[in-house]
Amino acid sequence: MTTPPSDLTAGAQLEELATIMARLRDPNGGCPWDLEQTFETIAPYTIEEAYEVADAIARGDLADLKGELGDLLLQVVFHARIAEEDGAFTLMDVVTAINTKMLARHPHVFGEGAVRSAAEQTVAWEALKAAERAAKSRGSPVSALDGVALGLPALLRAQKLQHRAARDGFDWPGPEPILEKLAEEAAELSEAVNSGDAAHIAEEVGDLLFVAVNLARKLNLDAETCLRDGNAKFERRYRAMEALARADSVAFGSLSLEAQESLWRRVKAAERG
Repeated sequence: MTTPPSDLTAGAQLEELATIMARLRDPNGGCPWDLEQTFETIAPYTIEEAYEVADAIARGDLADLKGELGDLLLQVVFHARIAEEDGAFTLMDVVTAINTKMLARHPHVFGEGAVRSAAEQTVAWEALKAAERAAKSRGSPVSALDGVALGLPALLRAQKLQHRAARDGFDWPGPEPILEKLAEEAAELSEAVNSGDAAHIAEEVGDLLFVAVNLARKLNLDAETCLRDGNAKFERRYRAMEALARADSVAFGSLSLEAQESLWRRVKAAERG
């Protein structure tokens, strides 16, 4: 099959992509790898592609972003194709559902509703989502924490859980008491480490991380972004230390911890300078 012509409309291009995926999943002459896939086996690739989209955005590479968005769109088409084969829903059902949802969640644009700011729209958006969750519950007890996906990265999920709880008033009044709680959790972790109880240590590490996320949220920071930036800073400094060691014709890993710390201080001083 040749590359889809660029002069096709967006709808026709999407239909072509769906046709390509159907051919790949055809038991008669399709791709053996594609035929073996299930929702479960494809899900990790879907998550990976979403992160690659975020990476292209972070690097400001729009050409790469175009390609990564295509890869992510392929994941949507792949899942929809498996669902269609199971008789559950089709790609058109997916598109129709999101169109319906976007229209319903923007009554100030497509209806007679009105909002005066982005903050007010956020409140309205959350109210609409809460109403949707209540409708889905079909009379079962509804929790403010419903709908926070288990598959989210742990830091992001912690932040969303805390945000939901805060909407019900279960929140810290400011960052200062959270700093105190952070010190308290650090002390409890120290006690757990001294006890040697692995399960207790893991529990206290989790508590410490959860409070740290709460502090970031209260400071209007995104914990996932903060940690990503922290990772980038560590990687940058570590590579700089390796470069300094190479300049001295030594392998960084062969240096003593004291010598490595010395290089770390040199790198930090150079950054500050």
